[in-house]
Amino acid sequence: MDILVVGHVNSKFALMCVVPVVCCPVEQLPTITEASPSSLIAFPFDESFPMTCEAKGNPKPEFWWTKNGEEFDPYQDPRLIKEKNSGTFVIPNTGNLTEYQGTYRCYASNKLGTAITEEVEFVVPHVPKFPKEKIDPIEVEEGQPVILECNPPKGIPPLQIYWMTIGLQHIEQDDRVSIGLNGDLFFSNALEKDSHRDYCCFAAFPKIRTIVQKNAMSVIVKSTNSIMEREPSLLMPSGVKSETQLVKGDELLLECIAEGFPTPMIEWLKIDHRLPDRVTIENHGKLLSIDQVDEDDKGKYMCKATNIHGMAVHYFDVSVEEPPQWVSEPESQLSMIGSDVLINCSATGTPQPTIQWMVNGKPIEGMFSVYLNKTCILLRTSPGLPIGAQLMDFIVYSNSTDSAVYQCEASNRHGTLLANANIMIMSKFMGLHWNKEDSTGSLEGLRFTVHQNGSLEIYNVEKEDMGQYTCYTKNTEGTSAITALLDVKGIQLNKIKHFFKHPSLGPCINRLSLFFSADRYFIEDGILQIVNVSHRDQGMYKCVASTPMDQDTASALLMVLDIPHAPENLLLSEHKGRSVKLKWIPGEDHNSSTTEFIIEYEESQWEPGTWRELQRVPGNHGSAVLKLYGHVNYRFRVSGVNTVGRGRPSEPTERYKTPPAAPDKNPENIKIEGHLPHEMDINWEPLSPIEHNGPGLEYKVSYKRQHVEEDWQEHLVKRHSFVVKDTPTFVPYEIRIQARNHHGWGPEPKVVTGYSGEDFPSAAPDDVAVEVMNNSLVKVSWMRVHKDKLHGHLGGYRISWWRLRSLLDSKKTHGDKHTLTFPGDRNHAMVPGLTPFSEYSLIIMTFNRRGNGPGSHAVNFKTPEGVPERTPVFRVTDVQKHTVTLTWAPPLEANGVLTGYLLEYQLINNTEEVGVLQTVDISNPDTTMWVLQNLEAISRYKFYLRPCTRVGCGPRVSKESTTTPERGQRSTGNISEAVNSSKTFHVIEGLELGTVYTVRLMTNNWVDNTSIFEYVIRTRAKVRISTQGWFIGLMCVAALLTLMVLIACFVNRNKGGKYSVKEKEDLHPDLESQGIHDDTFCEYSDNDEKPLKGSQHSLSGQIKAEGSGDSLVDYGDEDIQFNEDGSFIGEYAGRKEKKGSMEVKGTTNQSTA
Repeated sequence: MDILVVGHVNSKFALMCVVPVVCCPVEQLPTITEASPSSLIAFPFDESFPMTCEAKGNPKPEFWWTKNGEEFDPYQDPRLIKEKNSGTFVIPNTGNLTEYQGTYRCYASNKLGTAITEEVEFVVPHVPKFPKEKIDPIEVEEGQPVILECNPPKGIPPLQIYWMTIGLQHIEQDDRVSIGLNGDLFFSNALEKDSHRDYCCFAAFPKIRTIVQKNAMSVIVKSTNSIMEREPSLLMPSGVKSETQLVKGDELLLECIAEGFPTPMIEWLKIDHRLPDRVTIENHGKLLSIDQVDEDDKGKYMCKATNIHGMAVHYFDVSVEEPPQWVSEPESQLSMIGSDVLINCSATGTPQPTIQWMVNGKPIEGMFSVYLNKTCILLRTSPGLPIGAQLMDFIVYSNSTDSAVYQCEASNRHGTLLANANIMIMSKFMGLHWNKEDSTGSLEGLRFTVHQNGSLEIYNVEKEDMGQYTCYTKNTEGTSAITALLDVKGIQLNKIKHFFKHPSLGPCINRLSLFFSADRYFIEDGILQIVNVSHRDQGMYKCVASTPMDQDTASALLMVLDIPHAPENLLLSEHKGRSVKLKWIPGEDHNSSTTEFIIEYEESQWEPGTWRELQRVPGNHGSAVLKLYGHVNYRFRVSGVNTVGRGRPSEPTERYKTPPAAPDKNPENIKIEGHLPHEMDINWEPLSPIEHNGPGLEYKVSYKRQHVEEDWQEHLVKRHSFVVKDTPTFVPYEIRIQARNHHGWGPEPKVVTGYSGEDFPSAAPDDVAVEVMNNSLVKVSWMRVHKDKLHGHLGGYRISWWRLRSLLDSKKTHGDKHTLTFPGDRNHAMVPGLTPFSEYSLIIMTFNRRGNGPGSHAVNFKTPEGVPERTPVFRVTDVQKHTVTLTWAPPLEANGVLTGYLLEYQLINNTEEVGVLQTVDISNPDTTMWVLQNLEAISRYKFYLRPCTRVGCGPRVSKESTTTPERGQRSTGNISEAVNSSKTFHVIEGLELGTVYTVRLMTNNWVDNTSIFEYVIRTRAKVRISTQGWFIGLMCVAALLTLMVLIACFVNRNKGGKYSVKEKEDLHPDLESQGIHDDTFCEYSDNDEKPLKGSQHSLSGQIKAEGSGDSLVDYGDEDIQFNEDGSFIGEYAGRKEKKGSMEVKGTTNQSTA
């Protein structure tokens, strides 16, 4: 290569040797450029799922995959979609994805090494389902707790739980009723109104767009004359203490649900600290949440459930852990054979991550030695030693084949980090020298200087210096040279200088690679960009712009900011019992001045291993005097803070134990409550264990009535509560609490004021009046209860009301009772949410902390008429070419006198404009079906329906339907009146003979198409009895029997004339036996009212107790329907009228004495 350089006489000039030796295309180790996330969920509504793996390198990398640790070839599965010259493959959603579930990893390899991705878990979610089970009804007495278990199925989070009735009405939550984090429904104390047979748990999985429902549960609450009051106990969680572990950035959720009566109230505390400002209290005080927790949120939390009878507590020990984070991520390096290669890799996290080293994707143990605690590997490359040669100091020698991709994987139970470091080992530079064409040896002399980077500098250039210069360079791979031509002219320029990097990094590297590592440094349009800046990047950067005639430079100082380094050399001095002086040497501030130091302590008795902040000092201090508690074995550590953040803490000091002393403080947050009329409960926040200052801590409780001349009553207790017995009801007391231990008393306590126990109010509000504001809102006013009748602190007023009846119904019932609470001193309130056109009853009472006072006299009022609710059912039941049949159900609440319906419809074909809105005014309120005619064929219509009262029309419901191209043959259905639920049958009249019908039994709310049962029946065809063979045969038999009877009677009469006895009897008849012989078998009567004996039997052979004497002939010309057994279906129709009737009785045998 020849270079022409123009110089000037007497100038200073430099020739650069930048010749690559034994040039070849630049080779690069594989580098992963794009990869799938660590978790890939196969949602059922996605069409495909790409497993992404892209990499660069020279030679071009080849890709291969593993699944669950075993080799996996996507090209062997024809169902997978592959991309050319790429490691990416796509899993199509063909419905069978379970076989692809597993953990995948991609490898990108060329002859220099192998890069790998993090493991990718491909998750195929299953459709969550509740198990089919029979749930027995739950029976409890009123006031007892109830838990309805949901036990939702597992699925892709987030999980949302809803409790509703079968009618999709949400279960209202309040202080007494709540849904727990586990999905269960809790009743702190059950009331009679909680009795329902359709409690349903719904589990929603939004990510997979699925909602599943558990079988309905039944709760039966048995009423009792008096509910047993009791102190609180916790339903959730169980026990006294629990541990909660979170990952930094997660949401902290702590839950306490208590049972008891009256309903307990929940209070939250953080031991030794106030609750963080980011705390949110939800679910009526039962749920504490902190979004994105950090290290400061760990500690011990307490929930306290209290009512007038006592309290229950639970402690939560919250710890915050972290997934791995890089402290020092391994970086790619370019080194010479024989030089040391140091690969740093360290990570932080809780628990401390473990480090796994790999080379080209394979574990490094057994191949190389690991330096110290697996946070770095030290390689020394040399051409003279074989691979794997090991020295005692854990240094491994290797040659240029050690070029590879080294992986560092840091993991703990919360996650895994993986980093690839490309280590390129190049040939070692072995020297260079310059020659001039007319010189026999190397250039020497005062005017010639060869710089360390290979540049030749000539001072005071002369005309004789003009000519050809050659730079010879050599490394372990070979020798090469570059030639430069120097032309010296007579014009002198100011000093010209070129800056180039020394070419000793080896062959096959372009000029950019001589300066910077290509994976972190990018130069584009004269701009140098550095990614992932580290401290080693700090320094002065110079940009050189040059031409064959001239050059220019610009410099920039790069300063890297970081958190302070940990302070060093901590020393305790000036020990003065309960104070000590702590000194330290600040660590490197990394170009951002330290603003403050944080001093922390750890003690060995109460919370060993837990570090807590003691105090802060300004950043320009190197010592602090520490004020300490007594009887504590301390050690300390210090960390610095600057504008970047808080640095890592120092190593701890040695232990320092303080001597015991009397307490420095007395209890705080003293609360005086009265749960019973003649008691006073005193509670306070106890001193933390470290504040005891010594053994034997106890408290002196002193109290006396305020404004009364009497002595202080004193008691020593070790717990943090005390109950004063036999107090007057609701009188003020002065209380003070003082701490002491075996070494003395604490400071003089402050006096606080509180009241003894409250009793129920003894009077009800007077002059209760109700003003109707509109059809759903009333204003209630009253006269306040005098304070002497309150017997406690006024809590407010409660208004209770219930619906007596709808004004459409004359019968009064006691509906569900509703209550609103209005805190504070007031004499009026608004009651919303009433049902229009109804009669209500209302009472009002006052309350204090003890409970409710007596209720006022009930006041009845009526709400005016309103518009109806929306129609619950609106359907298109039959669609023809020009007609559409609409059916609906009446509104559940008419809110007045229903006057009819407003039916509207319009054409809505797929155009920007819609048709004119047509209106049909249906004035019959009993109408539930309407046929719209003269519609356009094959057109889409939208129908609207609104029920109306005298006030107006209610909200509308809508349906859409498209008319058919041809006339259909479908028939419309009919809806019967409500079926009497106490009977097991229902008669349907008006059916046609010989016709097929579908009969459905449905619930009266008609919310969906679900029917209790459905049958298809066919009515019988018209039958004429007179044409039936069996009837004709029966008539013939009857006629024959009648003829035989007549002949027998005739013969018997003729024979009777031959006996004189007969004639004598005719002259002197026996009056007692006359009645018997009048209706003898042989006599015949043509009276229409006396049918033949034996004709009284029905077709079934049974004698009717009471009925007409009609014979089958009377019905011979009528349409009579029979079942298969010959019995009648339903009642007779169209019977002939009879002038008389007879009663058929059974015969009896009589005798005369």
